[in-house]
Amino acid sequence: MSTEPLNTPVMQNIIQPPQSVGVESAMLVLQRGAEVGRRWPLSRTHPITIGRSDECDIALPDRQVSRFHARVSWLGDRYQVEDLGSKNGTHVNGQEVQSPVPLRDGDELQVALRFKLAFVDAGATAPLTFSNENTGLRLERETRQVWVNGMLIDPPLSLHQYRLLEALWDSSGGVVTREGIVNTVWPEASGEGVSEQAIDALVRRLRERIAEFDEDFRYIVTVRGHGFRLENR
Repeated sequence: MSTEPLNTPVMQNIIQPPQSVGVESAMLVLQRGAEVGRRWPLSRTHPITIGRSDECDIALPDRQVSRFHARVSWLGDRYQVEDLGSKNGTHVNGQEVQSPVPLRDGDELQVALRFKLAFVDAGATAPLTFSNENTGLRLERETRQVWVNGMLIDPPLSLHQYRLLEALWDSSGGVVTREGIVNTVWPEASGEGVSEQAIDALVRRLRERIAEFDEDFRYIVTVRGHGFRLENR
């Protein structure tokens, strides 16, 4: 099945409101993932499979997604989604899919809590442009996922790397002291046995992981004599 990526212009420092257009056929629109805004038209005659396998109509390459994870099909007078015995589950509006669930315009499908797909019914409106969500760093606490310029950091950050990033994120651009980093990243250490070299090594490694996805911007800034702060695009 053909797919059509959406045009997602980025305007620095300006967040454009989403534009909308009426759609002739129902579709699924990716809301969380590396290609936010990508859409897949649905067919009443051909069920749509979702999964990690390249054989799926909607292929989501992530280890948490089962090879054949879920299926969307037409039954009677509406579309429905069913889980195909996946390991990490399928949810509709936060509720786990135990049996086929009818879909209504605006419903949100979550695949293994990694990807979000919006169901847009025929005759409804679908967003054609998005804000600059795909620019910079984004952190999601519920899954401990980190996205850089719309790309998921995978393999995931280590526990200590994630704790450090979360502490910087929570400071909202403020400085996090070395003591604050120790208390957040190594709470069990109670400030003992964590050297400045260990902190510097952790910061360096986190910078390297982020740079794998965006080497042109320095997200973690050293504030000499004070600590570190997070600067986002």
